[in-house]
Amino acid sequence: MASAYQEQLPASPDWLNKGDNAWQMTAATLVGLQSMPGLVILYASIVKKKWAVNSAFMALYAFAAVLICWVLVCYRMAFGDQLLPFWGKGAPALGQKYLIGQAKVPETAHYYKNGKLEKAMETPFFPMASIVYFQFTFAAITMILLAGSVLGRMNIKAWMAFVPLWLIFSYTVGAFSLWGGGFLYHWGVIDYSGGYVIHLSSGIAGFTAAYWVGPRLKSDRERFPPNNVLLMLAGAGLLWMGWSGFNGGAPYAANTASSIAVLNTNICAATSLLVWTSLDVSFFGKPSVVGAVQGMMTGLVCITPGAGLVQSWAAIVMGMLSGSIPWVSMMILHKKSSLLQKVDDTLGVFHTHAVAGLLGGLLTGLFAEPTLCNLLLPVTNSRGAFYGGSGGVQFLKQLVAALFVIGWNLVSTTIILLVIQLFIPLRMPDEQLEIGDDAVHGEEAYALWGDGEKYDPTRHGTQNNNGNSSVSPYVSGARGVTINL
Repeated sequence: MASAYQEQLPASPDWLNKGDNAWQMTAATLVGLQSMPGLVILYASIVKKKWAVNSAFMALYAFAAVLICWVLVCYRMAFGDQLLPFWGKGAPALGQKYLIGQAKVPETAHYYKNGKLEKAMETPFFPMASIVYFQFTFAAITMILLAGSVLGRMNIKAWMAFVPLWLIFSYTVGAFSLWGGGFLYHWGVIDYSGGYVIHLSSGIAGFTAAYWVGPRLKSDRERFPPNNVLLMLAGAGLLWMGWSGFNGGAPYAANTASSIAVLNTNICAATSLLVWTSLDVSFFGKPSVVGAVQGMMTGLVCITPGAGLVQSWAAIVMGMLSGSIPWVSMMILHKKSSLLQKVDDTLGVFHTHAVAGLLGGLLTGLFAEPTLCNLLLPVTNSRGAFYGGSGGVQFLKQLVAALFVIGWNLVSTTIILLVIQLFIPLRMPDEQLEIGDDAVHGEEAYALWGDGEKYDPTRHGTQNNNGNSSVSPYVSGARGVTINL
């Protein structure tokens, strides 16, 4: 064996695979880049100019707050020893002894009904520190995706309180139940990389939060154009490319399943984008850049529950469905449903994540390939309904798990927000909503005039012919900038 791969204590114990560890840290960084700066840029540019700073800050704050909560208590609530069938025992993940030991995820073995071992505890060939950080990036992006439903009106102080509470009482439950050795994991539900844990939960929780926080101003709901479409594409590009780490890192190894997942991820995203764009052209006569980004997103979300478990032809089918079904729900059903019309889901997270995530989970229950399932899943002989055998039962499991995730997020998000509302208003006052970033943060995204800024004659005066400042009498007049050359 080459000396580079030999045991070199204490830094390189015999169980450490440097290739797997390098890929896991790279994948974690790619997922982190999806949020910071990916979604920070995307949110800042896809909203109206007066909300650019606030939208970016909500994502930035969530990324930082989630990390501290994650290492203090939440990682082990999601992936540690069992406290309840759906929840782990919270404890810090900060000690040197814990972090440099070999990773264990989940920290449980899987047994047959007769008590015989079916699959031993999974022990990837890298330290716990790598998996703690990797899973943090998943928790962070879930929180930031949820924020997309309440942009443009949620009280920033309420958001600062909501982030740690939702992470503790909602996200960790779904993560433990499906990934961390909870009851859905042992039952054999398939959620390869977060179609349910991340996307379905963020879509449902975001929609619920949008209901309780209340709508934006009427003027903002009627006209909310992106302030920078090209910069929005830069954020979307980081999101798409980062998804290779999102799904490629889920097997916890640089193995064949990881390679298949990366290929399927990009195939599904491309197919979905093309289908969404084709529908836009067919019905509206022109392609939409924002629509193309939405189609890209639904494709990435849909493939996530089964990226490493379905064949590449199935990824194309999933892309066709993810580019059309969420399009119909957003463009047609949304306009016909009084409930969807009432709830002001700013970026349509319900359609792009809840609908697409549910669709992906159910399609995985149809298309999960038996050989690929045996590479990764704890329950042997798992397969989609398309492959016969126990596949019909698998589809039923996927449906039941989706109902659990939906129900838990509805209830937990509602309770959290109602408790916060006792101390902090959930929605900004109308005076702040009229102005936007300047009122909330005292900062603006661009050194340009207007779009929400309140005219202040003491700040925005004119100059007379002598070069002296004077206050303009036209306080209610046209807004503009005069430059003396």
